[in-house]
Amino acid sequence: MIKQFLTWRSFAILFGLAIVAISFYYINGITKEMEVAEKEKVKTTIEGIKYLNQLENNSDANFATSIVAQNKTIPIIIVSDDGNNIYINLDSNQVQKDSAFVDKKIKEYKALKQYFVSDFGYGRSTIYYGNSAMLERLKYYPLMQIAIITVFISIVIIAIFNAQRSLQNQVWVGMSKETAHQMGTPLSSIVGWLELLKDNEENRESVEEMEKDVLRLKLVADRFSKIGSIPVLEEENLVPRLQNMVDYMQLRAPKKVQITFDSNGAEEACYLLSGPLFDWVIENLIRNALDAMEGAGKIHINMTNTTRQIVIDVCDTGKGMPKTSYKKVFNPGYSTKQRGWGLGLSLAKRIINVYHNGQIFVKNSEIGKGTTFRIILTR
Repeated sequence: MIKQFLTWRSFAILFGLAIVAISFYYINGITKEMEVAEKEKVKTTIEGIKYLNQLENNSDANFATSIVAQNKTIPIIIVSDDGNNIYINLDSNQVQKDSAFVDKKIKEYKALKQYFVSDFGYGRSTIYYGNSAMLERLKYYPLMQIAIITVFISIVIIAIFNAQRSLQNQVWVGMSKETAHQMGTPLSSIVGWLELLKDNEENRESVEEMEKDVLRLKLVADRFSKIGSIPVLEEENLVPRLQNMVDYMQLRAPKKVQITFDSNGAEEACYLLSGPLFDWVIENLIRNALDAMEGAGKIHINMTNTTRQIVIDVCDTGKGMPKTSYKKVFNPGYSTKQRGWGLGLSLAKRIINVYHNGQIFVKNSEIGKGTTFRIILTR
């Protein structure tokens, strides 16, 4: 699913870049052609002005005048050698408002190297010229197109991502409900058989232990059913809940593993929780730590309670992981174990992020020294 999303995203980006490249090449060619055409038009206008300057009083000036008058789009400034402006084809309103407008334009055209020298018969003059409004817009067109395509690709990527996430949510819900349903039938049968075994006093002790395992299985089924629907959140004190989970896991941990909890003096840390689901997250983190330590080491749960948030760190002295795995461990199907589906941490992230409006991430990890997972619950 993730690979498919990446494939679609790559395709969308490459498609957009191809369109931009082709468009840029095409527009760039048209722009250069227009630049050449406008420069020729400027030269024609200059020749018309020269002709008018050289006419005798009785000569016909209609043709030359029409050539000069037709140029209303290309700005031109003609400056004689003595610094006088002979001809100005600029916005008259701007020229009147800003006395330095002409000088600014001359500097601008000079910087763009859009000028040449010509002789009008009474001395050399410099002709500065700019681009027409259409040519200026055409130059910025590729940038506008890049912006539009970028927005389009972003919308496509977001749409694909949301569709994939929606499908993933449906898979989670369906899998969870089906798991809870499938577990319900054999559990009911086991409970019935346990009732029959109770009739024999010799089985009493064994039956009591089996009932504890049945209760545990019921809790697991209840957790799956809650993942398959929107859980009900109730305000609970995290201090005793975390302590109970530590006590429970300590009894089931290897003898050489020590599990401790420190609330940093806090007796209460209330938060809206789905108790069974939150316990699942802590249990999953502790079980992963136990697997990482291979039978010996320490697991320490540290809680810090502030007015704005509750921070829970689960630290172990296991084998650690590289930084490249910090985010991968939460991906469905990713597992460093030979046996495992790679769903535990993915479910934990869903429970904390989606149901409890919090965050869970790898705070730090060092190969051979251990890993710290951090949970942040924001009030």
